[in-house]
Amino acid sequence: MITYYGDDKKMLLKPDITQSEIELIEKLIDKHPSWGRTRLSVELCKIWNWCHPDGSPKEISCRDMLRKLDSKGLIRLPEKIRNTGPKPGRKKGIQLSLKLAHTRIETDIKKILPIRVQTVKDRSYKGKEFKFLVNRYHYLGFGQSVGENLKYMAYDRYSRPLACLLFGSAAWSCAPRDAFIGWDADQRKANLIYTTNNMRYLILPWVKVPHLASHILAKVAKRVGSDWEAKYGHPIYLLETFVECARFAGTCYRASNWTRVGSTKGRGRNDRSHSIKVPVKDIYLYPLVKTFRKALTS
Repeated sequence: MITYYGDDKKMLLKPDITQSEIELIEKLIDKHPSWGRTRLSVELCKIWNWCHPDGSPKEISCRDMLRKLDSKGLIRLPEKIRNTGPKPGRKKGIQLSLKLAHTRIETDIKKILPIRVQTVKDRSYKGKEFKFLVNRYHYLGFGQSVGENLKYMAYDRYSRPLACLLFGSAAWSCAPRDAFIGWDADQRKANLIYTTNNMRYLILPWVKVPHLASHILAKVAKRVGSDWEAKYGHPIYLLETFVECARFAGTCYRASNWTRVGSTKGRGRNDRSHSIKVPVKDIYLYPLVKTFRKALTS
């Protein structure tokens, strides 16, 4: 791992940065030509576990590091994407966040029932709010929701936002999951579309309600299949998620009857070349129908 000195805004590179670290950066740039500098820095923060105390990635510091490497000719960064237009929803999102952050919700779950869960449309105000909250408060940030995906926000009886959940494409290959399902490579290739990954789950940091996380997971699991089919015209049969072992115990997933089937080997979820090292994660699965194995292996 690279060593740094100074604060986040004036980060100085250690002189003896290793060639393997530079090669990793170059490999990511070559492998993902569509990534901008922000996406690249966020992914590097994930790989190196380079985060603020609240768990959010230090992507600004990482971008500063990348610019310095680029200026020294050690890497070649992608061209900077310039956006001269306004950033819709950002000001409102910040104002909302600051307001909510001072309204702590610490109570018994019975006092805020019923919990309401609703889907979020990308270009709506709620979509911008969702992206802002996840980007600001989830330790992995928002990233991108390319391809088929569903976003949910959960609210209490007073319409106060409590949580954000993002479901997207399942991991291309995952040995414990694949063994649990019992499919071969051809079946996986044909049927991966019928599974989805819980890529982000954020209980907002000012919400401290015991058993809330598992309660929301259970509510989402009951509807995600029908929501997915309504949006994309095909069913899903299995949910998956990856829980970083060093950070979380996976308690809410176990309490919601998800099954732990093993752990990753420290590679990225879509790393087909086996070259990107990331933190080890526990793998949890949740079948939506009893006949999921038959559906995914046919």
